Amino acid sequence: MRIEIHVPQLPESVQDATLLQWRRQPGEPVAKGEVLVELETDKVVLEVPASDAGVLAEVKCRPGEVVHGGQALAVIETEAAAAVPAVAALPPERPAPVQQEQAAVVKQAVSQAMSPAVRRLLNEHGLEPDQIGSNGRITKQDVLDFLARRQTEAAVAEQQEIRPEPQLAICADSRGERRVPMTRLRSRIAERMMQSQHTTATLTTFNEVNMQKIFDLRNAYKARFEKEHKVKLGFMSFFVKAVVEALKRYPIVNASIEGNDIVFHDYYDIGIAVSTDRGLVVPILRDADALDFGAIERAVAEFSQKARESRLSYEELTGGTFSITNGGIFGSLLSTPILNPPQSAILGMHAIKERPVVENGEIVIRPMIYLALSYDHRLIDGRDAVSFLVTIKELLEDPVRIVLSI
Repeated sequence: MRIEIHVPQLPESVQDATLLQWRRQPGEPVAKGEVLVELETDKVVLEVPASDAGVLAEVKCRPGEVVHGGQALAVIETEAAAAVPAVAALPPERPAPVQQEQAAVVKQAVSQAMSPAVRRLLNEHGLEPDQIGSNGRITKQDVLDFLARRQTEAAVAEQQEIRPEPQLAICADSRGERRVPMTRLRSRIAERMMQSQHTTATLTTFNEVNMQKIFDLRNAYKARFEKEHKVKLGFMSFFVKAVVEALKRYPIVNASIEGNDIVFHDYYDIGIAVSTDRGLVVPILRDADALDFGAIERAVAEFSQKARESRLSYEELTGGTFSITNGGIFGSLLSTPILNPPQSAILGMHAIKERPVVENGEIVIRPMIYLALSYDHRLIDGRDAVSFLVTIKELLEDPVRIVLSI
């Protein structure tokens, strides 16, 4: 029986998707539930599974093609024996069937060990895993190193062909360039950033926070916290808690503009920006006011893991009333984060550095962090923005107030 595989129904906000790569090729067996093809949308990578076991008899779309919800992607022949193509006379140098099967098993194992980012990179450049020369898990850096070597070898070969005289080689220009299409996510990010710049009146206010008491609290309880909650106690839970409390005091920061109306949100869905190989994504921590420290840390850790593996769902990336972004993990000391419309404000965290500060008339060394609050000045006045950020500062510098909600 021939079974068609279709593009799954896409959310209303998504018009189409781009076919990234096939996990199986025509003639290869597939298991029921096995991921057959990857589709990229503006936000996530969708993995389309095989609905039945059999052999992949036909693919109807190629990588790079734009597809729509319900469109036929492939045909599976459930009678596997009937779908296996006859093999022509093999050249003497080709491995025996047993060796071929063993090689296929090894190749499949290597492929399954690769991350989605590595598979996409191989697909973009038409590479096979065995070309990379790695006997174990192939990393993104392995592929990039291979591409760099290949480009260098090609440049050297071109120089030798065009300029055979050795004395002219010193004049050769070995600079190269590559042109690749933007991914759907990168295009969407570019569109959203331009929209933010063109449709909001963005200002940024700054402050600094003494993190010493949070450091002391973490050092005193991190072992017990990890034992109790099965996750490490990081800094993000403190910032989320402080943000939620500040939003309760200044609800205008949690509001948004729709036409000529101001929409006040009586819930606290906090976006946590996560950097991936494909670009920045912002999964949503819903009802953050109802979560304890352990639940927040677990959710943030899960978001990071899913983002790296391209497993975030549309629901996890939709909505949000306020966002937090942390450039400090990359070493940023100070920056001005861009708003994520229709949200009206975003908090930027930065690197924690030991700096001299004055306490009680004495100079002491403390772990300090700069915070930046970008806000839409059409809706939020400077007084509210500054007061909101000062509230966050006061709560973080006395974290007991966060626990006691005072």
